[in-house]
Amino acid sequence: MNAHRLLVAVILAGTIGAPSEARAQEKGTVPQMSPAPVQLPIQGELPSLGIATAWLNSPPLTAAGLRGKVVLVEFWTYTCINWLRTLPYVRAWAAKYKDQGLIVIGVHAPEFSFEKNLDNVRRAVGEMRIGYPIAIDNDFAIWRAFNNSYWPALYFVDAQGRMRHQKFGEGDYEESERVIQQLLAEVGVGDSSHGLVSVEGRGAEANADWASLQSPENYVGYERTESFTSPGGAVLDTRRVYAAPARWKLNQWALSGDWTIGREAIALNQPNGRILYRFHARDLHLVMGPAGPKTPVRFRVLIDGEAPHAAHGVDVDEQGNGTVTEPRMYQLVRQPRPISDRQFEIQFLDAGLQAFSFTFG
Repeated sequence: MNAHRLLVAVILAGTIGAPSEARAQEKGTVPQMSPAPVQLPIQGELPSLGIATAWLNSPPLTAAGLRGKVVLVEFWTYTCINWLRTLPYVRAWAAKYKDQGLIVIGVHAPEFSFEKNLDNVRRAVGEMRIGYPIAIDNDFAIWRAFNNSYWPALYFVDAQGRMRHQKFGEGDYEESERVIQQLLAEVGVGDSSHGLVSVEGRGAEANADWASLQSPENYVGYERTESFTSPGGAVLDTRRVYAAPARWKLNQWALSGDWTIGREAIALNQPNGRILYRFHARDLHLVMGPAGPKTPVRFRVLIDGEAPHAAHGVDVDEQGNGTVTEPRMYQLVRQPRPISDRQFEIQFLDAGLQAFSFTFG
């Protein structure tokens, strides 16, 4: 089971996985009464960071050079919705505790092939206002050194270079910040009297509507997809004209038009191809990108056969119009309540589109 889907499945089981508008507003701090200390046993030494393939926002950092600092290591990949929803908190912690001795390091370990492109990561870092150091881990060497399995994952390291706490997936933000405060207090530089940060995620960074979420993440490349329902099934790595089915069940998806279904992604060969999805969630996102540089692809989104109007996402106007300009996650639907089963459709007016995965929130 892949890391994205595992995290979403765990969260769903417990409750019943970008653009310039998708920002979080850091709102200062919320005073809190002092809770009992978190138990922070020693869990080993901070692994080497010298095996990163590149660094952004910083010269190369080493475990030895970080001694004396409290370190938060965050594993991420820029199209991961689970990570995007943690970003407002990590960004706020990095700003609040920087002067107290905290260093946040983001380890970018790519899920999709286009996320290995340093220019794509650099652009995402700028658009998402990430100012802390980023280690590029295209070969997953740091990932393996940490024995990591998840996006997102947080590893908390004390000033002596010892691993003291871990957090996998979304949530538990108050506990994570208490861990930071406690590790800073151990070296006499922390001050928890100002309480905890308060953030409000916007766009794709907003917390999911877990109570209404009944659609899990789904990939569209044949290696990991589920519930593909176009008549005749998928023909792998071969160009074919697909059609939509007459009947649908929740979380089924289909193609219409001239497509090639590849291992990692689907590719549109002729204009006016469509992707259709029966979903139940407040938000719908699609990771997609143009097949080549500087080849934008226009699209239109429909919900139950109509323009989305108030249910449009940040990458779509009220009439459902948008343009794919770069490979990333696009928020296409954010619907107001009540949430129910809906029929999503996206029609691409130009060829040369690649789509990778659906996520919901």
